Amino acid sequence: MTAQAAPVGTPQPAEPADTVETAAATPVREQPYAALGLRDEEYARIREILGRRPTDAELAMYSVMWSEHCSYKSSKVHLRRFGETTTDEMRRHLLAGIGENAGVVDVGDGWAVTFKIESHNHPSYVEPHQGAATGVGGIVRDIMAMGARPVAVMDGLRVGPLDAPDTARVLPGVVSGVGFYGNCLGLPNLGGEVVFDPTYAGNPLVNALCVGVLRSEDLHLAFASGVGNKIVLFGARTGLDGIGGVSVLASETFTGSAGGGGHKKLPSVQVGDPFAEKVLIECCLELYRAGLVVGIQDLGGAGLSCATSELASAGDGGMTIDLDTVPLRARDMTPAEILSSESQERMCAVVTPENVDAFMAVCERWDVTATVIGEVTDGEHLRITAGGETVVDVPPRTVAHDGPVYHRPLARPERQDALQADTTAGLARPATPSELAETIARLAASPQLASRAWVTDQYDRYVRGNTTAATPTDAGVLRLDDTGDRGIALSVDCNARFCLLDPREGARLALAEAVRNVAATGARPVAVSDCLNFGSPEDPGVMWQFAEAVEGLAEGCAQLGVPVTGGNVSFYNQTGTTAILPTPVVGVLGLVEDVHRAVPSGFGPDGDAVWLLGGTRDELDGSAWAGVVHDHLGGRPPACDLGAEARLVDVMARGAAAGLFSGAHDVSDGGLAQALVEAAVVSGRGASVTPPPGEGALDPAALLFSESAARMVVTVPVSAEADLARLCAELGQPAARLGVVGGEDLAIEGVDPLGVAELATLSAATLPAVLDA
Repeated sequence: MTAQAAPVGTPQPAEPADTVETAAATPVREQPYAALGLRDEEYARIREILGRRPTDAELAMYSVMWSEHCSYKSSKVHLRRFGETTTDEMRRHLLAGIGENAGVVDVGDGWAVTFKIESHNHPSYVEPHQGAATGVGGIVRDIMAMGARPVAVMDGLRVGPLDAPDTARVLPGVVSGVGFYGNCLGLPNLGGEVVFDPTYAGNPLVNALCVGVLRSEDLHLAFASGVGNKIVLFGARTGLDGIGGVSVLASETFTGSAGGGGHKKLPSVQVGDPFAEKVLIECCLELYRAGLVVGIQDLGGAGLSCATSELASAGDGGMTIDLDTVPLRARDMTPAEILSSESQERMCAVVTPENVDAFMAVCERWDVTATVIGEVTDGEHLRITAGGETVVDVPPRTVAHDGPVYHRPLARPERQDALQADTTAGLARPATPSELAETIARLAASPQLASRAWVTDQYDRYVRGNTTAATPTDAGVLRLDDTGDRGIALSVDCNARFCLLDPREGARLALAEAVRNVAATGARPVAVSDCLNFGSPEDPGVMWQFAEAVEGLAEGCAQLGVPVTGGNVSFYNQTGTTAILPTPVVGVLGLVEDVHRAVPSGFGPDGDAVWLLGGTRDELDGSAWAGVVHDHLGGRPPACDLGAEARLVDVMARGAAAGLFSGAHDVSDGGLAQALVEAAVVSGRGASVTPPPGEGALDPAALLFSESAARMVVTVPVSAEADLARLCAELGQPAARLGVVGGEDLAIEGVDPLGVAELATLSAATLPAVLDA
């Protein structure tokens, strides 16, 4: 049964399909399991589970579902820490958490918010535009599968050096893919990151986040329940694109040099159609409103193999699927290819028999192809047929949930002591007014800190009309609906340089920065989603980095009382033996009680006072100053005091609610100097300021370029200064008055004046000078 009159492809392999009966009769037939990413012991375990060799289709299913990308076989033992450190109080507002397609948080008044961040790294190197585009499409479908309307996206992009030859291919392609897909869907891009580092050459990171809004009662989960209920595949037709993507492309390291030569096993990257996905979004929302869906699963990584096995294993029975009914867009596809295809814009729903006609009518109204491909059974097996023969007969949990679990060896790298001992203490520091001014300008124009407008101007940030803040602000702010005042704030952050120096502290600092960016708007953080990007798990040093980062995040979230709701692990991010910097990207969701009182980024009006919240220490190790000026990375990252971060959140939230702040900007990369530059540039106003002395006898370079955490530059009307001082004293928040907003220069005591217009021009010119050349 289909929703539109269109031919349905039937697999017609050149040879007869490898059936369960054939597999039982030919136990010694050689199979290419190693080429599909399975180890000898994994293949042996599959044979043990089935009591025979797997069919070709079964082998394809196990290979994709037992891949690192889908099974988390190297990370499961560490990811448990998130559950172990999440308290009942932290779970109080969680409607769905780790293990679901996306986390869902109850935000009150009958509303819920769902969000998640995932990687699409290797495909975005092979084919940057489509790799990034389908990364956006995939995360959007995860949000759709929770019963929500997707309302915004963000992204974290990391590529090789700006002037590296391949960056000119990868970055424009990735940006065009992100912008193309999101813009066509009508989803505002609220912000994110663009980071340049040599370790990402040949292995860029494309981490895509999507957030959706739903009424709490509309929450949907992925399970197949109810004997006789129908399995409906709807959306795009199934083709040959993306086959083997998660088992080969996402679960293997690239071979060859860091320059990107000699890559291994490159299957086709998925091809996205955002207009088909836009229609699919509206179709799904109408199906939800009509109450026609029992359970639902998107088809992303591992395609039908994932959707059918996960739905069946999460349900209360078995399932039968007939591949002859799957709508195809390629001729002569084998059962294994149909099950492994990662064609985009597809969903799989569980529907009661009495609702099938109504389901099909909705799909037909939206011109969405929909086909009943199977049903829920009272057995315990997932059975799949093709050409009238059984080609899959497996216990679904063994495919979807009971895959291998590895306790990978981990060891602190031998170089770690030497790395941490190589501090910035001996590096020459600027001291004179002209040297300090020259350094501030150099940092502002560096690829690490320059304006990202070349990237973000290609994204629509305000489509749908509910965006109240977006890049270049610290965090994106969005109304929950068209009529109310409540909203959400979102930020995505990670300083991977800090994570290399100390993975545990670096992960905590990533969390702290994302929380601080959300707090800069006056929001209170309520949930975390993470995307953990690392090198090969077969390297004990990488596994040590991973375990330390997970522990740091788990501890940090517990201390802040903010739960991890889900996310993604991406291993094998390396070229040959060169791993990327450990990059645990943290996305934080915050709640804004009144978007009209959300604090704008930058300086407030002329005449307002400039204050620094938080204390400064001599913490230049791993800093932007050390990297840009001295090409140095060593020492220990800044201390992370999450108690101080929580106090800063409280000050910002209470101050924003009282209307104290006219502007705010967090202090992070580049220190106080860069925070002042960015605040001046974004607001187009200068200021006259005197940095406070800091903790200890700090020299001018430490005062300006230290990246001590838990700091915020805020502006307040002079009439509100006393109220701010009282609030800070009440909460024990260190605070100091820096100066006043006004003029055309950024005038820092002890530094030659810097023109705001000149700083803006310097910062804006860096990326176009290379990428438009």
